[in-house]
Amino acid sequence: MEENLTPEQEWKPSINPWIMVIPVMLAVFIYVLDGTIGNVALPHMAGSFSATRDESMWILTSYLIAAGIVIPAVDFFSKLCGRKNFFIISILMFTIASMLCGMAKNIEFMIVARIIQGFGGGGILPISQAIMIESFPKELRARAMAVFGMGIIIAPILGPVMGGWITDNWTWPWIFYINVPLGCLAAILSKKLIEDPPYAKKQKDVKIDAKGFFYLSIWLITLQTVLDKGNNADWFNAPWIRWTSLVSVITCVLFFRSQIKNKDSLIDLSVFKDRNFSAGTIIQVVIQAVLYASLAILPQFLQNMMGYTAFLSGSTMMPRGFGSMISMLVVGTISNKVDNRILVILGLSLIGASSMAFGFLNLQISSMNIIIPNFFMGMGMGLSMIPIMNLSIDTLRNEQMTNATGIQNLLKNIGSAIGTSLVATMLTRFAQVHQYMLVGNMNELNPAFIERVQSTAGALAQLTQNAVANYMAQYSLYGQLVQQSTLWAFIDSFRIFGLMCFGVIPLLLIMRKIKRA
Repeated sequence: MEENLTPEQEWKPSINPWIMVIPVMLAVFIYVLDGTIGNVALPHMAGSFSATRDESMWILTSYLIAAGIVIPAVDFFSKLCGRKNFFIISILMFTIASMLCGMAKNIEFMIVARIIQGFGGGGILPISQAIMIESFPKELRARAMAVFGMGIIIAPILGPVMGGWITDNWTWPWIFYINVPLGCLAAILSKKLIEDPPYAKKQKDVKIDAKGFFYLSIWLITLQTVLDKGNNADWFNAPWIRWTSLVSVITCVLFFRSQIKNKDSLIDLSVFKDRNFSAGTIIQVVIQAVLYASLAILPQFLQNMMGYTAFLSGSTMMPRGFGSMISMLVVGTISNKVDNRILVILGLSLIGASSMAFGFLNLQISSMNIIIPNFFMGMGMGLSMIPIMNLSIDTLRNEQMTNATGIQNLLKNIGSAIGTSLVATMLTRFAQVHQYMLVGNMNELNPAFIERVQSTAGALAQLTQNAVANYMAQYSLYGQLVQQSTLWAFIDSFRIFGLMCFGVIPLLLIMRKIKRA
């Protein structure tokens, strides 16, 4: 196929591409890090803003949705400004918004700042991925993508660790302030080191699909509103949820219809004709949803159920980072020698098995019961993410990369936001189901319940009246029931994550094998 390449496709940077990696990976790291660094600090932020847990979840999801809105327009802005210039603008917007997040004094200001931060960060990931792919020859892409993978996999894992340490030792605004010097450095180095290929330079008479952008914005905003607020509003029993869902579905259909019919569309859906790209994108969305959902609820489990501090709960994610680093080093070494589909199958199996292992947790576990599954989940992330990226884009042409990576990152962002939002609903609903199932055992016809109430009341009777002691005993047992119901909700959620990973493995059978010299 090499002999059919045009001169534009054969473009090579004038400097060593590994030097270009420095500002690219620095920008990727701070962008992806901010997707999870606030997870363990969320209770502290909610307390500062006098906000509920559900309201504080908007701090996480507004960031992801704002980034998702911008991602499909990356190709347009890259042509309008030049890809390098738009990359630098995105970094600077992200950096300024990070400072605003640290200055926030109420939940409304924080959400607005996070939206601006998401708008700035939305262009960073797809442009970075395109730069990494285009700057290296095909035989070195696996190594380049292994380095890229360290940013997109390790950064969200390190986020809770850094967020926990900063929150416990300083204050939560510093989880945003640390982006300021790093963002400025990334912008300066990008200006000096990054080059644009001929087809990514500033172009004239560039048009934007205004209708498509409008439909996309309304679709994602209404979708996220339904996902975040649906549980509290009792879902479709609330009229406004029904209407919002209807608007979301209609604008979703209109968006994709406009992208098919409009010549100047935001995204070129023709890349989905490539079966590697289609199947690979679905697998990446599932992995991303599982990654962000597990990162959202595991610190909650450890802090709320096990009594861990913010830093200690975040530090339990470190083994996942070590596992990812080890597996990505392995992938970078052997990916050109083995079928990448085998690596993805092994990675998905490890993620699924680790999630199922979390599905057998209890309140008497040691830290090793968290550390070991986390390590193997990290290995699974490294083994699956980099090869599936290579498999999904390797059959595309270079000039398709910016559009293709934009589409992939849009859908991955949606997957992350849906995973983060739905897992909160899953915990609430599953806890209610298990509480309903267990509460039937707390009645006077159950000898075990009566015996437990009497023994507890007997111990408390030495401190208060018999009637009060009996009431306190029943209240104590009900508290244990609620605790066990919540534990089972976490267990069910982790098991569903495992089944999702196993469920997408058959998609690899329709993907073509990458052949390397």
